[in-house]
Parts: sequence; structure tokens; C-alpha cells
Amino acid sequence: MSREIETRIAALAARQHGALTFRQLLEAGLSLAGIDRRLRSGRMSRLYRGVYLVVPYPLEHTADMAAVLASRGGALSHLSGGWLWEVLRAPARPPEVEVSVVGNRGRLPGIRIHRVSRLGDEERTQRHGIPVTSIGRTLVDLAAVIGRRELEAAVARALRDGLVTPEALARLPTQYRHYRRVAALKAVLQLPGGPQLTRSAAEETMLALVREARLPAPECNVSIGPYELDLLWRRAKVAVEVDGFAYHGSRRRFEGDRRRDAVLAARGLTVLRLSWRQITEERTATAVQIGQVLLQAAARG
Repeated sequence: MSREIETRIAALAARQHGALTFRQLLEAGLSLAGIDRRLRSGRMSRLYRGVYLVVPYPLEHTADMAAVLASRGGALSHLSGGWLWEVLRAPARPPEVEVSVVGNRGRLPGIRIHRVSRLGDEERTQRHGIPVTSIGRTLVDLAAVIGRRELEAAVARALRDGLVTPEALARLPTQYRHYRRVAALKAVLQLPGGPQLTRSAAEETMLALVREARLPAPECNVSIGPYELDLLWRRAKVAVEVDGFAYHGSRRRFEGDRRRDAVLAARGLTVLRLSWRQITEERTATAVQIGQVLLQAAARG
């Protein structure tokens, strides 16, 4: 085989995460006999009908790219789209590659096909060179397959990472008003203070407590100087730090927290520290305590 053909195949493989179609191999100059020799020698393996792995082992996004190529015009979507956009909490790849295609393309082993009536140009894009539904369409599709808290976190990550603007998000419930469970997305967008991203069960429980008590909406995981605060009421200059259920006290941790609180106090912040027990077993009393601190802060002006 000529060096020129090898160079073409290597360039395509680099762009497509090691996955090439039968047609691309032919267009690169590889003959039918050459394809057969590669398969028999193990230099190339078949992933789907007409789609091949042309590198020694699968790369991080090989399965996604191969599924899209096998779908012939589809786009990565739903859980796989959320994973590619990096807006889902779990770092693990979904068990099946999910692809949205227009019309009926039949079944493909290992791929979950979502047949849609339309997938407009504005609903398709590329990420890492892989065709994927736009971030807006991905969030709409995720609303139908994940829970409300996971959806809120996905929306919050999309906003934090600049993948979508608040204005574009606000248009989604109307734009996709006939889609399954788009009401779940609308509810997330209408949460007091907007969608928030929590890092632990303790923070999530604390945020739920605040919302249930109808207290003013805080911001979550806010950086102030060298520190990141769990919950912050910026105008009131009040912060809440939550010690989760796995927290174990130590002298070093205790002293570190005191230094942290002193630095934040010097910046004019009141820091309220709460335990896992307080936010799970003493919810009403804890809500009253936070409310009183916020009222006192407002009275100080």
C-alpha cells in the first residue's frame, strides 16, 4: 500500500476518533482486497456494518463516532449527548450510545435509536468533531429521561460553562412546547434563583430546605477570594457552610475552618455553619435560624 493512502487514512482516523466508513476507505484509495487483508490481519476491525476501527484500540470517543457513522446522518443525543456536552454528573459513558435520526433506519446493535420527525440544522452541531444535537435540544431530550435534580444540575453546568445563554434557555419551553416532559425543563428554569449546581448530598439537601421554606434564593458554590462557599446570599452578605454526613472533625479541620471564617468575616460576610443532622433532622429549626440571620443582615442594611 502506498504511503499516500496510509497518510489519508491516518488523517481521517485522527479526525474521526479512529472510526471510518467503508466508503471513506475506498475514497482514500484502499481496495476491496486491501480492506479484506486488513481485517484478516487484525489491523482493522468491524464495528458496525460499513464502519471500521482503523487504529489498534478504541479511543475515548470511538464508540460515539462509530454509532453516528453507522446511523448514516444521525446525531448523538439524549444521555450520550449530555455526556459529550459534559453536563451530566456521572463521568461514566452511558451503557448504550444514543443517536437521534430522522425517519426509520432500522435497528443497530449497541445503539439506541431515537426516531424523530425533524432534526433541523439549528438543532445539530459538532463537538470534538462528532455530530451531536445542539445543547438546547440535548437539554430538552434529557428532560424526558432524567430526574428533576439531575436536569437542574445539567442546566446549571451548561450555563456555568457558557454552552447556552439564559435568553436561549428561556425560549426552549415555548420552542419545544409539544415535546415530552418539556414541562420538567420549564419548572427547572423557573426555580427561585435559577438552576443551581451542588457538589454533594449535603449541599443538595440544604438547597432543598431553603426552597421548601421559601427563603430568599441563594447562589451555590460561589468563589470568594481563595474560598468556595456552599451557599451565599450576596446582597445580605450571608454564607452557609454545610458539613456533610461523611464529615469527621479534627483539630486541623477545626482550626482551618476558624481561619476561613475569620478571613470571610473580614470581607464583611456572616458565615453560618450547619451539620448534616441540623439539615435533615431539625429542618424547621434550621430554616428559622437561616431566616433570622438573613433578617438581621437586612436590618443592618
